[in-house]
Amino acid sequence: MKHQNYFNNFLTNTVDLSKFRLETLERQANAVYSALNADSDLGPRVIKKIPQGSWAHETIINPINGREVDADFLLQLKEEPDWEFDPQQYNNAVYRALHNHPVYGDMPHGRKCRCVYVNYANATHVDVVPYIVLSDGRKVIVNRNDNQFENTDPEGFTAWMKERDQVANRNLRKVIRLMKYLRDHKGSFNGVKSILLTTLLGQQVEAYKKVLDVGYYADVPTTLLHVVSDLDAYLQANYVKPSVADPSGSGVTFDRRWSQETYSNFRTRIHGIACQIKAAYDEEDQDESVELWQGLFGEKFQPPEATSASSSKFGASAAAAGGAVPTSTGRSGRAG
Repeated sequence: MKHQNYFNNFLTNTVDLSKFRLETLERQANAVYSALNADSDLGPRVIKKIPQGSWAHETIINPINGREVDADFLLQLKEEPDWEFDPQQYNNAVYRALHNHPVYGDMPHGRKCRCVYVNYANATHVDVVPYIVLSDGRKVIVNRNDNQFENTDPEGFTAWMKERDQVANRNLRKVIRLMKYLRDHKGSFNGVKSILLTTLLGQQVEAYKKVLDVGYYADVPTTLLHVVSDLDAYLQANYVKPSVADPSGSGVTFDRRWSQETYSNFRTRIHGIACQIKAAYDEEDQDESVELWQGLFGEKFQPPEATSASSSKFGASAAAAGGAVPTSTGRSGRAG
């Protein structure tokens, strides 16, 4: 049985990041962007901010207790011809703007391979990824460790995600959040980055399947059943780790993000999860079906209480203003 009301309640009150935390993330990202844009050296180079990752894709979930959540955004900068052979200067310029800021300079901040980050005291952080559209049309970010450009098309990936989600009647993003919950909170599979999970699940959504069965993506449990079953069929047909290309058409792959060992474990676990989903969905006895769904998602998979109120923000508008929060200790992870 579907138990759609259970799924709605489970997503809203257990899986999804709360409206408050999502709006807090957005305020913090906007505040960081405003600070960078106001910097006397970096500001004239800034073009715009482009949200990316789980935040942009609406697939961010509540983290495991003690873990941080993050807002990633690309900071599009003007191309600097003098930095053509020393691209790490883009990252360094962003870092200097944060490091010299009267607020962010006193907060935990630093540089990683492809981003500059700042940590907040409320278990959140903002990652800023320098992004440049070169004169030859290439869209790139900077690998600071190797001091070289890397092709990317984050806006193209977000557009692809939106199109796949629309085909699935706005249920794909919810399925991705449910699968992330199984990965992060239930430990159903490990080592699979969100970009891989999102791409593999999204690739299973096809418009022709709705032609063959108009109800193929009718609701959350039906979409979950079909997308995970289709992914299972794809994985079972590929014993060796397949190449996973960026669906935006950037020309890059996500292959470096996992190993054959990680893939093999994922392949085995998805097969088991697909069987559990089908058993719970097909079970005609209500109580037994609920028990099977709870065997997959845990005891928090419950019907809504009559007085419960929604705390989910997805689909709602967020506040535009921003502000900094006092500093915290170092970063410990991310929800996406």
